[in-house]
Amino acid sequence: MLDQIRRQEKLTWILFAAVVIVLYLFALDLPLLGPDEPRYSQVAREMYERGDWVTTTLGGYNWFEKPALLYWLQITFYNLFGVSEFSARLGSALFGLGTIGCLFVLGRQITAEVRRRGEEIKLVANQNSELQTLNPELPLWLALVAASSIGLIAFSRGASFDIILTFPITASLVSFFVWEISHRARGVSDGEKEKFSLLSVPTVAIFLFYFFIGVALIAKGLIGIVFPFAIVSFYYVLRWKLPGKPLILSLFWGTIVSILVASAWYLPMYLVNGWEFIDEFFIQHHFKRYASNKYLHPQPFWFFWVILPAMTIPWIPFFGIATWKTIKEIISRKGAKVRSENQSPTTYYQLRVFALAWILVPLVFFSFSGSKLPGYILPSLPAACILAGEYISRFVGKNSARKHLLQILAFLTFLVVAILLQFALPRYAVNDSVKGLVTAANERGYTAEKILNFNTISHSIEFYGANRLLREDDGKQKRFDKALEIDEYMKAEEARRVLVLAPVQFEKGLKLSESLEVTKIRQNSELGIFLIERK
Repeated sequence: MLDQIRRQEKLTWILFAAVVIVLYLFALDLPLLGPDEPRYSQVAREMYERGDWVTTTLGGYNWFEKPALLYWLQITFYNLFGVSEFSARLGSALFGLGTIGCLFVLGRQITAEVRRRGEEIKLVANQNSELQTLNPELPLWLALVAASSIGLIAFSRGASFDIILTFPITASLVSFFVWEISHRARGVSDGEKEKFSLLSVPTVAIFLFYFFIGVALIAKGLIGIVFPFAIVSFYYVLRWKLPGKPLILSLFWGTIVSILVASAWYLPMYLVNGWEFIDEFFIQHHFKRYASNKYLHPQPFWFFWVILPAMTIPWIPFFGIATWKTIKEIISRKGAKVRSENQSPTTYYQLRVFALAWILVPLVFFSFSGSKLPGYILPSLPAACILAGEYISRFVGKNSARKHLLQILAFLTFLVVAILLQFALPRYAVNDSVKGLVTAANERGYTAEKILNFNTISHSIEFYGANRLLREDDGKQKRFDKALEIDEYMKAEEARRVLVLAPVQFEKGLKLSESLEVTKIRQNSELGIFLIERK
């Protein structure tokens, strides 16, 4: 009977894994949404068409806002599956699944170390230990909470940089914590300096910590190295503990590893583009973006303190309770000088403190930023899922009713998301994207005409109207505000006809020039595409 129950539980978790994989790969072929997805996907397409893995361009002009990792993923899948929305988003979906996998690995390593450490303590001291609180399903709950959190689901579906940064940050910090508990556990239990082994868990983990910092640098710039080091440092502050000699010594070779990985793109990028790259990438889009509202994304100081909990839906109550209990626990332990093994902080306590540090560093950092977008705080979401998942694993314990209730909650979340992806999001995409407008014009045979922006700048057109847009000298799309300007352009270029993208409320403005004939091809709720011909 017991074996049958265990088999059923195992099958349930396997079913959840299958559902997660299918859901994260489902409906990736929807039209590209918002201002960013089309631009990033077009940058990758231009690199793909040139066979260039270094210089990022948009509309043929240098465009150095972001580093290369997302583009590399998109180019790879363009090569495998062709240029499409699915190919543009697949890398993000896989990095979302990778983030979930990291938390599963973290739970597995914690469970293994707790079991080993607890058994050794009981063997030596014949006393109670954290083995008594061991929950072998901790890895599964960490993964399930992350996979079903609305923030991770949403951003894993977008061809944008937030999830591309979140995965290597998560992999780096998980690697550090695995090193921390495995190195400490071996040192404590053996009572002597651990012998070096190239393939031991601590050695591999500390190498991966630095390796993924290098990957994070290629994912989104300097934040990829700032966050891991700041989070680890703050973790030791919250523990009232100095980092050990092995970690300090690892900085000398580990930093070299990170730099070598990052140099795969930064070095050739600098050699090819020089100071222009340094100025636009670092000065304009790192320092000025943080210090000012140059890019028009202002939000109040508390913005991310609301956004992060919202990203944990449907687990927000557990996240809130776990956070509050962890803060109280840290305060209660402040200044404690524990020496004996039975008094030392448990691995679970260390995990909670580490997760809190992981949450707070990005929260505080971005709260002072002059530019705020919801995706900025995504690297903190895995830590929020760790706190919620670890609390849930203790809350569930051996209570089957609680376990099944929360599993049902996760399943319902997946079901609701699937319904939205199948029925609601396609309708939204029709109005948000210009794909349908350009497709309608193409179907009428207008496949080569230039596309002009009238009283708007549509970033969505970057992907769907590639190579047909007019640009200013700085590479930005050209905007026409009067029908007379369009008439003058057509005269100068001797163009018989052009396509114009305009907000629907400006349709009358297009007809103010007597020398132009205006035909509406199609519109969505916001924009229309018009054929303009000279009479």
